[in-house]
Amino acid sequence: MSFKIVVDSCCDLTPAMLKDPTFVKVPLTIRSNGSTFVDDETFDQADLLWSMRQSEDAPSTACPAPQAYLDAYQGADDVYVVTLTALLSGSHNSAEQARLLLEEENPEINVHVFNSCSAASGELLVAMVIQRLASTGMPFKRVVTEVEQFIYHMQTLFVLESLENLRKNGRLTKLQAVVTGALKIKLFMGATPEGEICKLGQALTIKQALTKMVDKMASDPAHVGRTLAICHCNCLERAFQVKAMVEAKCKFAHIIITEAGGVTTVYAYDGGIVVAY
Repeated sequence: MSFKIVVDSCCDLTPAMLKDPTFVKVPLTIRSNGSTFVDDETFDQADLLWSMRQSEDAPSTACPAPQAYLDAYQGADDVYVVTLTALLSGSHNSAEQARLLLEEENPEINVHVFNSCSAASGELLVAMVIQRLASTGMPFKRVVTEVEQFIYHMQTLFVLESLENLRKNGRLTKLQAVVTGALKIKLFMGATPEGEICKLGQALTIKQALTKMVDKMASDPAHVGRTLAICHCNCLERAFQVKAMVEAKCKFAHIIITEAGGVTTVYAYDGGIVVAY
């Protein structure tokens, strides 16, 4: 049975995965300061960062149309779909609409849409687990069950250099944004099991916030033997610093570093680090 893994463009795949025909990425679009950016191979991160800095308004994202997903579903017996958390985007709903359309047209094809309850590095890990399981010939329904369990236990944590885009998007209360901006406080944040952003701690410097994040992972016995994905937004050196800190304190089996695409850049902004395990 042939299979493919369809992801939305908030899934920050590694360069090797981008070249693998098993993976198909469906792009979201971004609007910032009057310009439109398609989150595909044409995306220029520097242009988007510059555009967001020039604008007083929040950048916005638009999810793919169901037809874009429907086109991506063609050509395999088993189709696994990974979207960013349904609480942040309509991407999941659009992918589900496409699944229903495909079931009417071709009910022999198996399609399952996973709500990652995460983004960026979290979606990457989900896609990797799907590939590992499906490559063994595991039946479709069992792959779905195993991956849903993985998502339920997955942890997503992040530290941002700037909270400006979260403030503009209304993801932070105005008071919290004012306080953190005035005092230069860096927030250590995460995702709830449902995929909603939550505050886990704060620090006076980015280094202190990253240390808190690493200490949080080290204190979680569930991390041992797992894979850690580190996604960075225009801060590769910082990502390697986090990797070194993790290697000194944690017992992950593998650590992957990947670069933020367009949608992740909107939310993580310049200097942001998003990890998942």
